[in-house]
Amino acid sequence: MNVKEKVVSTTLEQSALQTEKRPMELLAPAGGWEQLFYALHFGADAVYLACDKFGLRQRAGNFTCEELPKAVEIAHNAGAKVYVTCNAYAHDDDLKDLPRYVEAMRDAKVDSVIVSDLGVLSIVQQHAPELTIHVSTQASISNAAAAMMWYRLGARRIVCAREMSCKEIAALRQEIPDDLEIEVFVHGAMCMAVSGRCLISDFMTGRAANKGQCVQPCRWEYRLMEPSRPGQEFGIEEDGIGTYLLNSKDLNMLSHIEDLRRAGVDSIKIEGRVKKAFYVATVVNAYRHVLDGEDASVWEPELDTISHRPYSTGFFFGDAEQSTDADMYQQLYDWVGEVVASEQLSESQWRVWAKCRNRFYQNDVLEVLSPHMPVRSLEVLDLAEVFGYNPDTQDTAYLHEQWSAFRQANHKEKSTLIEGANEASENSEDLNNLSYAEVPSDVARKAMGLYVFSSSCPLHCHDILRVKRKDPNRKN
Repeated sequence: MNVKEKVVSTTLEQSALQTEKRPMELLAPAGGWEQLFYALHFGADAVYLACDKFGLRQRAGNFTCEELPKAVEIAHNAGAKVYVTCNAYAHDDDLKDLPRYVEAMRDAKVDSVIVSDLGVLSIVQQHAPELTIHVSTQASISNAAAAMMWYRLGARRIVCAREMSCKEIAALRQEIPDDLEIEVFVHGAMCMAVSGRCLISDFMTGRAANKGQCVQPCRWEYRLMEPSRPGQEFGIEEDGIGTYLLNSKDLNMLSHIEDLRRAGVDSIKIEGRVKKAFYVATVVNAYRHVLDGEDASVWEPELDTISHRPYSTGFFFGDAEQSTDADMYQQLYDWVGEVVASEQLSESQWRVWAKCRNRFYQNDVLEVLSPHMPVRSLEVLDLAEVFGYNPDTQDTAYLHEQWSAFRQANHKEKSTLIEGANEASENSEDLNNLSYAEVPSDVARKAMGLYVFSSSCPLHCHDILRVKRKDPNRKN
C-alpha cells in the first residue's frame, strides 16, 4: 500500500465507526448465455445483462425479449438476481420500442432495470412501476444532491461516477438514506470519458458510444502535427511507437475490497459484457474467494491469467494512473477445456471427459479452476478422442453408461478402440451396438469435441481447464 492509499485507509477507518458492516454483493457481467452460466457457477450474487436494444454494449451477445424469462429463471434458481441495462441515451426514434422492452422485463420478473436517461426512467415507471430502478454510472452521480434527486424520482441504487474516490463515497454514504444502495465498478476497462460519456467514438467513426456502439478510439495511437509543418509529427509523451494521450489502464480493486466495504459500498461490479466466459469465470472466482474472506494476495495472480491491460486502482485513491505507453492486451493462459464428467478409477486416478475449447496435448500440465476451491494442476495422460457422445444433448449418466458397457464388452484392461461412433474393429463384434468409442490422440484439437484423459486429482462438471501460454501475446 502506498502513502496515498494509507491516508485514505485511515480516513475510512474513522468513517467505518459510523457505517454498519453490510453484506457486499458481487455483480458480474453476462454478455450472453455462456457468460451468464459461468458468472453464476463461480459465485456471482447478481448479474447484469441487456436485451438486444437500449444497453451500452451492442457488440455483446445480449438477450432477446423472448430469451429474457429463461435467463431470469436460471439466475433465480441459482439464488442470484438479474439487472437489465437500459442505460443508453435515447433519441425520440429510439423510444418507440422501449415500452415493449420494459413490459418484457416486468413479465420476466427481472430484479431491477438500470437507467441513465430521465425519459427512459419515465417510460419504465409508466409501463412497469413495480420494477426497481438502479441509476447507471452514465448519469455521473458524484454528490449527495444528485443522489437524493434520483432517490426522490424512485431510484433505489446508484452506480457512482467512476471519478469518485473511496473517501468521497464514504462521505456520500453518510448523506443518503439507508435504502439507497451504492454500487461501484471494481474491475475491468476504464473509459476515457466522464463516467463513460464518450463523444470521441461518434465524432471520429459515426458509432455512438452512448448508444452502445463504442469502438474505443481512446485506445488508439495518436500523433500531433502542426498544419504549417505537414509531415512533421510531435509527441507530448511518447515511446518509440507513438503517443497515447487517452490510454487508460484497467481497473483492479481486488486488494482493496475492505476499503470499499468500510466506505459503505453495497455492490461491487465487474466490467465486461463483451468479454468471453473465461474472463468472467476467472475474475468472478477471484473476487468471490476474497469476498468470502480469503487473502487477496493469493488471488491477485489470477487476474493476470486473463486478457487485460496494466492494472490500476482508478480514482479510488486519488488521480487515476493513465498509461502513455503502447500497452497491448496480454493474457497468460488459454481456456482449453470444460469438464463434462469424471469418474474415480482408484484412490489416486480419475477418468475425465472434457469439451475442447482450444488445443491441448498429451502430457500437458493443465490448471483446474473450480468454484470454492484453490487452483490445482494435473498432467494429461492417456488422451483419447471420444466418438458417439454429444454433451449438448446427452447427459453424464448416458456417458458413464456407455463407457461402462464399452469397457465390459472389451474384456481387457485397456479397451480396444474403434475409429468411429458405430464402426467396429476386427476383434470387436460385440461393440457393434455401442455408439461410444475412444481413439487415442496426441492432441485435442477439435473445437467443442469431446476428449477423455486420466487425472491424478478429482474434477467436477463445468470445471475450467487452462494451460499457460509460452508467449503472453499469442496462443500456443
